[in-house]
Amino acid sequence: MEPSEFKDYYEILEISPNANSDTVDRVFRYLAQRYHPDIQDTGNQHRFVEIVKAHETLRNPESRAQYDIEYKKYVGRYAIAPEVSREPEAPYEDSVIQEKLLSLLYVKRRRNMNNPGLGNLELERLSGCPREFLEFHLWYLKEKGLISRLDNGLMSITATGVDQSNQGAKRSRAAKFLTDSRGLVMA
Repeated sequence: MEPSEFKDYYEILEISPNANSDTVDRVFRYLAQRYHPDIQDTGNQHRFVEIVKAHETLRNPESRAQYDIEYKKYVGRYAIAPEVSREPEAPYEDSVIQEKLLSLLYVKRRRNMNNPGLGNLELERLSGCPREFLEFHLWYLKEKGLISRLDNGLMSITATGVDQSNQGAKRSRAAKFLTDSRGLVMA
């Protein structure tokens, strides 16, 4: 496979090369549902085809083993900075990550008002967002007044952040109801 033809299936599925088969399947279902061409708001034929091909390759242990050999060569020789390798849909992906971070902080505050914060490592682990990208999202959410840093150094959602999170939840529920009524859920 030529370097210019190489497709990073781990990046396409937004998973770690160490992801187990259950994670590969779960993320595939989520992304396939989101980018299915029949979905009006988020459908993307090209992205959907890439997601299906990545899943077909990574779900089979034999084809994944062969792919991993090429992947290691690619990463060793042709990897570029993560900031440059992002796809054109980065602003859309950024909003998804930011909604996820707000949701995590919302749940933490709701469950424990006396200790409502989460640290960067915990946010990185729970969100699946690598540290180099997490810092940007935390900066952005903090600048917008949606989160704040507590005296103990942990991040916590603000009242404005709760309002924003609730708006995102309403949009998600509306999209799910729309999707379910059209029979496009690929569970």
